[in-house]
Amino acid sequence: MDVIITHINADFDALASMLAAQKLYPEAKLVFPGSQEKGLRDFFVRSTFYVLEADRVKDIELENIKRLIIVDTRQRSRIGKFAQIVGKPGLEIHIYDHHPPSADDVRGTLEVIEERGATITILLKLLKQKRISITPDEATVMMLGIYEDTGSLTFSSTTEEDFCAAAYLLSKGASLNIISDMITRELTAEQVFLLNDLIRSAERYNIRGVEVVVTTGSSDRYIGDVAVLVHKLKDMENLNVVFALIRMEERVYLIGRSRLEEVNVAEVAVEFGGGGHPTAASATIR
Repeated sequence: MDVIITHINADFDALASMLAAQKLYPEAKLVFPGSQEKGLRDFFVRSTFYVLEADRVKDIELENIKRLIIVDTRQRSRIGKFAQIVGKPGLEIHIYDHHPPSADDVRGTLEVIEERGATITILLKLLKQKRISITPDEATVMMLGIYEDTGSLTFSSTTEEDFCAAAYLLSKGASLNIISDMITRELTAEQVFLLNDLIRSAERYNIRGVEVVVTTGSSDRYIGDVAVLVHKLKDMENLNVVFALIRMEERVYLIGRSRLEEVNVAEVAVEFGGGGHPTAASATIR
């Protein structure tokens, strides 16, 4: 049995990459190893044009998996219970990822790892090479992955290949109206209050000549898209480096953002069991 998985707290790039991977491995089952981010959950609820046929984790017998396809991550700590079979004799592991390496990485029998703004950009190139067609609905989902992970093609991690991939998807009928509706979301009242807490609690530290801002927030209820709030804080206050520690329910979420090459926030997130990119990373602390 072939199974395609992604990371816990799956986002649009994870979804887009799973969709593309299934076109490369048409007999594979799609499985989310854990929860999805709020934006992705809302997409599944609101979307009338695209339905993803995914199996539930509890319905998958791990011992029956012969090939595990991992997309948009390669960290053992981010693939849930599938980490239990890593290293099993005879298991083939194929990895497609755009994240920097970490000590927690799974080693694959096939690894396609490139520095791109989004993993879907890597997989889309393979689909084009194999002349595998995509529908306008699929192009829209894939474009959502690029737009979210690159900040609508504005993040410093965005590459020329991401622009080319976006142009190709547009030529295949990707709907910018749907993408705008899903990516551009007004802040809820809870998010506004939490953003205000982050602004008020921000403290500045000078570490080896670099100003680093650390801020905290707290909520007894889970609030979605907190990474968006940290990004807004960075832009509003013109911060080069910011780390936010946000308690929600029984967990603490670490979110880091950096504009400086010399400050790699992913290295900090990895220390807390998370990961990401030099410019944007996160971790969940239980």
